[in-house]
Amino acid sequence: MNLLQSALGGGAIFPAPETLLDGLTLGAAAQSVPGVPYTLAELLAHLAVTQRASLDLASGKRETWPEGLDIWPDLPDEAAFSACLTELRLGLAEARALAERPSERAREVLTDLAAHSAYHWGQVALLRRVLGEWSPPEGPQGEGTP
Repeated sequence: MNLLQSALGGGAIFPAPETLLDGLTLGAAAQSVPGVPYTLAELLAHLAVTQRASLDLASGKRETWPEGLDIWPDLPDEAAFSACLTELRLGLAEARALAERPSERAREVLTDLAAHSAYHWGQVALLRRVLGEWSPPEGPQGEGTP
C-alpha cells in the first residue's frame, strides 16, 4: 500500500473509515450535538457526495465538478442512510484502487480527496465519541494520539 492509499483509507495514519462506520445506526447518526451545525448523518452524506464527485473526476468519468451539486444532502430514512454507508465503503475501495497507479490528474484529485476526507473522518470520530457511539481502539490510534 502506498502513502496515497493510506491517506485515503486510514488504518496506519488514523482510524480506518470502515471502523468509524461499524455499527452506526441512523438513530444515532441523526442526533443533534449542541454547537455542531450538522448531524453525523448529514456529515456522512456530505462525505459520500464529495467522494463520488471526486472519484468520477479521478477516474475520467467526468471532466469537471458537477454544476449545482448538493454537497450537503439529507438522508431522510433508513434506506437512504444504508445506501450512503454502502456508497462510502465502495468509494473507499475504488479510491484505493485508483491510487495504486494513478495518472497525474487522478493523483491531484485523490490527494485533494484524501485531505478533505481526513478532515471530515476526524469529525466523524469526534461526533461518534461525543454521542457515546464509539470508543477508539487501544494502540497508536487510540487514546492519547494527537
